[in-house]
Amino acid sequence: MEPVRVFVCDDAPAFRDLLRMALEADGSLSVVGEAEDGTGLDAIVEARPDVVLLDLNMPELGGLEALPRLRELAPGARVIVLSSFSAEEKEAAALAAGADRYLDKRESFTRIRDVVVEVAATT
Repeated sequence: MEPVRVFVCDDAPAFRDLLRMALEADGSLSVVGEAEDGTGLDAIVEARPDVVLLDLNMPELGGLEALPRLRELAPGARVIVLSSFSAEEKEAAALAAGADRYLDKRESFTRIRDVVVEVAATT
């Protein structure tokens, strides 16, 4: 079975590194690309991920602004918005903009990995 292809879009390099290690720990997930903000849409399209982990708050182009364009460019990819903001209105805005799930970045890496696997299974 092929690993689930994941693209990580987050402005914190240390978080991306830790997340990549956690996601790839068991071999069922493979990080196929990374970007530090929403301007990395071309890299996402080129990587053809099954799941995109998209930070809500990034410089240049944040997750909410990037999400509609991402949906146009990679309609088959599932999108999980990550944020340290747990406010319900942020979650509602992300889901309304096309996210498949909203997840607090402060969740454990195990929980994030489990949600990626769950969301990928719905493709």
